[in-house]
Amino acid sequence: MTPLDDTDRRLLNRLQEDLPLTPRPYADVAAELGITEHDLLDRLARMKADRVITRFGPFFDAAAMGGDFCLCAMAVPEAEFETVLTKVNAHPEVAHNYERTHRLNMWFVLATETPEAITATADAIERETGLTVHRFPKLQEFFIGFRVAA
Repeated sequence: MTPLDDTDRRLLNRLQEDLPLTPRPYADVAAELGITEHDLLDRLARMKADRVITRFGPFFDAAAMGGDFCLCAMAVPEAEFETVLTKVNAHPEVAHNYERTHRLNMWFVLATETPEAITATADAIERETGLTVHRFPKLQEFFIGFRVAA
């Protein structure tokens, strides 16, 4: 893995704010940072390949579009973890899925087009796995961001 340099850090911080809605948004951001568009795209590709970033793309607010989000957790027997993981991740509504060292060892986020679809998807996962899906609906959202010291 290539260590992050100052430009990588400034790029990561800048791209968390927004992406210009222009014909060449990467060129515009690159110009702000004093690099070429090619350099910016190479840096993003390298950081993705090195798993510094796991994905790059928009974050949609499902609730603002009439849908909903819900944090969910399951207590999955260790011997069944991979099988359950495959079943859970087969649902397109699963936005993230993490293994934790806790009694509730699988945590995932459901993002659905309607609030009712949270219940339908969680119920389907319960039927498919035979395990309880604990649901932790969002009460209030706090945007904290992530900044890398440049």
